[in-house]
Amino acid sequence: MEAALSLKQLFQQEFSRMVAVISHRFGLQHIETAEDIVSETFLAAAETWGMKGMPENPAAWLYAVARQKTLYHFRRNKIYEEKVMPALKAGQESEETLDFSDQHIRDSQLQMIFAICNPAIASESQIGLALRILCGFGIDEIAEAFLTSKDTINKRLFRAKEKLRTVQLKLEMPPENMLQERLDNVLHVIYLLFNEGYYSGTQSRVLQQELCLEALRLGLMLADYEKTSLPATNALIALMCFHASRFEARQNSETSFVLYEEQDNTQWDQALIHQGIRYLERSAQGGQLTSYHLEAGIAYRHCQQTDTPEKWQDILHLYDQLLQVNFSPTVALNRAYAVYKVHGAQIAIDEAEKIPLTNNHFYFVLLGELYKNIQPEKAVACLRQALSLARSPIEKQQVLRKIALL
Repeated sequence: MEAALSLKQLFQQEFSRMVAVISHRFGLQHIETAEDIVSETFLAAAETWGMKGMPENPAAWLYAVARQKTLYHFRRNKIYEEKVMPALKAGQESEETLDFSDQHIRDSQLQMIFAICNPAIASESQIGLALRILCGFGIDEIAEAFLTSKDTINKRLFRAKEKLRTVQLKLEMPPENMLQERLDNVLHVIYLLFNEGYYSGTQSRVLQQELCLEALRLGLMLADYEKTSLPATNALIALMCFHASRFEARQNSETSFVLYEEQDNTQWDQALIHQGIRYLERSAQGGQLTSYHLEAGIAYRHCQQTDTPEKWQDILHLYDQLLQVNFSPTVALNRAYAVYKVHGAQIAIDEAEKIPLTNNHFYFVLLGELYKNIQPEKAVACLRQALSLARSPIEKQQVLRKIALL
């Protein structure tokens, strides 16, 4: 069991690295072949290690087998002689071995992030590709994360890979004049990926955490590269650190969430909070103010254990700024709760009822909270409406609990 767990962890860690290096060498048009080769490598590891035990350096073993399988495949299919050898003779590549050095792996993964997050690929497919290629998740896990079927995910991934082939994308960093625009899209995909885990309707707590940690890992990879370690990158990392710090406290079982005001703040991960503070400070270097900065500021104040009027006044002020930078009904809804904490229920009700979110169960949950001490009957009606709109068993359980407490 321990060996199987270690192999799974290795797969999560090494899959994306190996696919990136192979795709970098032979081109994105062969990305599916790269996936197959890496999968076959791990199958060979499972069989061999099951009999002989795990080698002293498992990553080196995997790289050696993947290198052998890759060269065999491309030689067998004449791609090596027709395309790779001419490049070698022209001095465009080193000798025939694949380069699995740490630096080359980092470079290949960074280039893969920009290739997968290319605007030519549909947004939902970018996230699916990121989960598969950058994070090494299986089709079953991706389907569970999206609350959809394996067939749907396979179709999305197929369309995305076809797009990679048809637009002939290369594994390379964008030119200087396009880097900022392309980075904005990469950060947006990482932000959505983190939210898939943090606000997911899946009942797998482990999967939720893995999604969040993978998004954080991708952000940290960007921060390690000077040209992409920009204020927005660091602000997004800070935001993810602050949210992830409260992961354990916001869920007390596989199927039960703990609301913010009921969380045991001794369970908050102080190391992640301090890491978030460091990146928030780094994000202040420069004149750029993004929605990630403001959201990170809000998340930071939520990590302050003492619940004071000043804390909520700061949060409300940041939400006011966020609405100006990036207006959305969801932001307005969250701001309405801050209004409630600062100005009371009636003013918050006036604000909330202006928000066009009548098909959102969180909207009616908030109204139920706001009306509970003013009009209890109306609070119950709002919560019943929320119950009818809730999508997942966890969401329904939360609403039923609130109704029972009225």
